[in-house]
Amino acid sequence: MSKSILQRTSVKKKIFVLDTSVILYDHNAFNNFQEHDVAIPIQVLEELDNMKNGNETRNAEARSFIRLMDNASGEQVMNKWIPLKGSKRGHFKVVMDYKPSLLDAEAIFGTGKFDHRILNAALSLKEEFPEKKIVLVSKDICLRLKAKSLDLYAEDYETGKIKNVDELYTGKTTLTNVNVELLDVLKATGTASADQLELAPETGNHFYILKSKRKPVTAYHNVKTGMMVTVKAQKVFNIAPRNEEQSMAIHAMLNPAVKLVTIQGKAGTGKTLLAIASALEQRKDYRQIYVTRPIVALSNKDIGFLPGDAKSKIDPYMAPIWDNLRFIKEQYTDDPKAQARIDEFVNTEKIVIAPLAYIRGRTLTKIFFIVDEAQNLTPHEIKTIISRAGEETKIIFTGDIYQIDTPYLDAESNGLSYLIESAKNHPLYAHITLDKGERSELANLANDLL
Repeated sequence: MSKSILQRTSVKKKIFVLDTSVILYDHNAFNNFQEHDVAIPIQVLEELDNMKNGNETRNAEARSFIRLMDNASGEQVMNKWIPLKGSKRGHFKVVMDYKPSLLDAEAIFGTGKFDHRILNAALSLKEEFPEKKIVLVSKDICLRLKAKSLDLYAEDYETGKIKNVDELYTGKTTLTNVNVELLDVLKATGTASADQLELAPETGNHFYILKSKRKPVTAYHNVKTGMMVTVKAQKVFNIAPRNEEQSMAIHAMLNPAVKLVTIQGKAGTGKTLLAIASALEQRKDYRQIYVTRPIVALSNKDIGFLPGDAKSKIDPYMAPIWDNLRFIKEQYTDDPKAQARIDEFVNTEKIVIAPLAYIRGRTLTKIFFIVDEAQNLTPHEIKTIISRAGEETKIIFTGDIYQIDTPYLDAESNGLSYLIESAKNHPLYAHITLDKGERSELANLANDLL
């Protein structure tokens, strides 16, 4: 072992071994381990090579990481330790396909899987550097469990993860014993400053249910103006809110000063329906309405495995959105002209319903952009979508952080949770969590009891 490596190992105490799932979650991951060393198994590069082509975000992440590694290595040999750029940073290297002498993951778990060869890469490092702590970092729970069974320390990738997700920002607060006279002023005028109401509001745009001895008042605090405004139940494209939370959601989506809205809630709370109806209500203010959702294919297979043309492949995934549009159309059974107008919106592409991958890359200028099932996106995907917003565009993310279909995400690490926590104090942002199910009593039974 060279002198430089000996000096480094006396200071550095950890080597983080990154799994492919971490790279696809965050292509910049290997820059986030401070002074520690980072190892990339050669099998990870093989998997990324297989994923580099395509329009999905994971394909873009794979390409970005390959370019990042190329720039970081320069002319140096990558199976040797290369210093990461920046002060007090560690080193990185590509770990070749070695079999450890003590424990062989392929002999234990079977051959033919990249995961088992990645485990062997970590085990070989453990043998080579017994004085250092080897940590396998993976979003794959099963791989972490296998690592632990081999006496390898394994952990999830923590960057972008939200702690105490059960206490995630809800966007609403109920206040009791509010001064009756001050509430009467708010009711009468429809607006009052927070100082007048003797309230210390949240630091961002926020909804309140103000209770006194009389009927409670629902209000919205505008962080820019410092004013409280009453929130009234209002129909959007013939869809009426059924509770105060839905009135709050509609208020946020109709507010031209709010450019980014998140709506979180369990199934049947009306998230997607309210978003589409609010978009149609404001159709004249926007060039187009995009309604989209990420495709999470069954059995982790791409939609290319499905029979038929492109439309046939994607229709099963977009069916819930079409169901909501059909429900809105059914509210106009006595008005054939209104129903025909909705059909015209679709035929002329005033409203576009398509998977997220089909819309990615398009210019979002003067667009009302709805992303359904946003809990299936990574924080980086959320950031990419928002960063594409042009002038006069409004973006709505809806989803349920406890109903995740993507294998490497959970309630703490998904993009929707990350966005809610990160943006909660921004003046262009508003959020509301919908708790009350309005689909049916039977659906509420399933959500509450099963």
